Amino acid sequence: MPTQLNPHFYEVLESYGSQSAEFFLAASLYHAHKVIFGTAASLAKLGFDEFHYRLKEHFNIGYIFADETVLDDLKMVGKLTSKCV
Repeated sequence: MPTQLNPHFYEVLESYGSQSAEFFLAASLYHAHKVIFGTAASLAKLGFDEFHYRLKEHFNIGYIFADETVLDDLKMVGKLTSKCV
């Protein structure tokens, strides 16, 4: 299901190099929590580390941690540390 981009995008994306459309589309899907990090990197045709680097370069953030995940991890750390005391 190929789609045509708005021609004005080509002017903007040109300065970001080849495969920039794939990168920004994949990054958008990742930021919208529609795909996981590895899938987004694959869609962008980039390796894991390169995708992370480009995310940080363009969005000032690489990996996105969901609030629920961080809270679950903090609860687990609390449980583990209380068992060690």
